[in-house]
Amino acid sequence: MTFGDLFERAAALGGDLDEADVRRALDDVRSTADGNGGDSGSDGDSGGEGNGVTDPLDPSPARVVADADALAADLLVGGDAREALDALRSHAWTTLVASDPLLDDAEAVIASLSDADLAADWRAAVEAWREPVAQPPGDHPALASAYRGGAMQVVSLDPSLTGPRAAAGLRDRMPVSVREPRAFAAVFDPAKLYPDAVGGEYPGPDCDPRTMDPVRADGDQHR
Repeated sequence: MTFGDLFERAAALGGDLDEADVRRALDDVRSTADGNGGDSGSDGDSGGEGNGVTDPLDPSPARVVADADALAADLLVGGDAREALDALRSHAWTTLVASDPLLDDAEAVIASLSDADLAADWRAAVEAWREPVAQPPGDHPALASAYRGGAMQVVSLDPSLTGPRAAAGLRDRMPVSVREPRAFAAVFDPAKLYPDAVGGEYPGPDCDPRTMDPVRADGDQHR
């Protein structure tokens, strides 16, 4: 099941959803007694070797976390979220970092706004794409994923994470920028990242963002 297939299925279900619907659904998921979210100010700096969590990796701007709302909006809404994540799907040398609790939240949002079968198939596709990290229980899934997985960029629809005060507080504890999908798509520049992340001259996109199959060196993609 490719992302292109999933996008077509989501569109066929209809529902006329927008980012606000997704954001509210995630708030509901994380506010329940069995939700995975924690204090959005946490940097995930608890636990360590021997207690089942990932030791923090070296940070890299080519490693990115998409919060559960951005992941769900990519599938159900399209628009800015899809443009932001297409930038990652189009480049095999970038890494989507995500803990299981983060994907749990996104899957729950998708199931609540569409159907469980679509949510399960999406989960299988995104698990094949993401690099997993193990986070301490109760930490904010996106921030913990970034801290544990060395991601310097987070894509989120959560205003409590994207506001100036939150940004200043996070920079004091971890080298991460949190941006809404539109802002991320505007500033994410693969051509500038490539020389440091891979080396050499940027050859253009190397994956089809719908199938994630390799494409020709000239960047030909099938959208």
